[in-house]
Amino acid sequence: MRRVQKAPGSGWRRAVHHMSGGAINPGMSAEERRLQELVARIRQPVRGDYRIAVLSLKGGVGKTTTTMNLGSIFASIRGDRVIAVDANPDFGTLSQRVPLQTRSTVRDLLLDEQIERYSDVRRHTSQATSRLEVLASERDPAASEAFSEDEYRAVARILQRFYNIILTDCGTGLMHSAMAGVLDLAHSLVLISSSAIDGARSAAATLDWLSLHGHDHLVRNAVVVINLPRPGSPNVGIQQLREYFLARCRAVHIIPFDQHLAEGAEIDLSRLHKTTKRALVELAATVADDFTTDHRRYRG
Repeated sequence: MRRVQKAPGSGWRRAVHHMSGGAINPGMSAEERRLQELVARIRQPVRGDYRIAVLSLKGGVGKTTTTMNLGSIFASIRGDRVIAVDANPDFGTLSQRVPLQTRSTVRDLLLDEQIERYSDVRRHTSQATSRLEVLASERDPAASEAFSEDEYRAVARILQRFYNIILTDCGTGLMHSAMAGVLDLAHSLVLISSSAIDGARSAAATLDWLSLHGHDHLVRNAVVVINLPRPGSPNVGIQQLREYFLARCRAVHIIPFDQHLAEGAEIDLSRLHKTTKRALVELAATVADDFTTDHRRYRG
């Protein structure tokens, strides 16, 4: 028996299929098949839960935006639960990128002694239109600074029971207490760099520090994201940056400038330019390629 071709989803192929009442089926275009392949990779099953640390040493390079974008793509395409945790020790802004549904923070979650089911955690989170949930950082700078490694581990233990993918929006420093727990528990690392020289140097310094402090497996498995700060085509330096990071890490993705993201407000995937959204889907697929890896060999 001949295998029935899938109906095309867009363009002239869809028009022909519709006008012929389904009698003529040109099949999916190469672009549609490629997108279907990316979606299949993003939907790969996860072993237990999968933890992603998103970090950069330099502020203002799009770390929080990338956390939201990546988490939103996962949450909108997958059917399971995805959460992003704000682990910034200096008034993180992750919760400002979603409609605020609660004033709770990581501190409130830790103080809640009645966490028995998913709904008990959900009362402490806010949810984006993509279904991504966000757990906000402490708003009191003094309390936030005291957020320790043990407290981060306690938060992670709670979230592991109810979420399949956990993203952590890290602070810009590597030495604050919670970072030790973040790095120790992370399965993979997404490192953010700008296309500017100082941003790239900061990203390279982060890789050096991680390798020197027992996290070389995270460096080798890292996915580097280079956010373009303004409209226009990448310059020649972008390709040199890409080659440098590829020599040390698993993959490099370049995310184009997007006016909606530049607003710094709540993120709505439907308002992204199609080129930006496609780049983010490709980024998510690359990260998801590691979902089925057994990371226990990295744990002493």
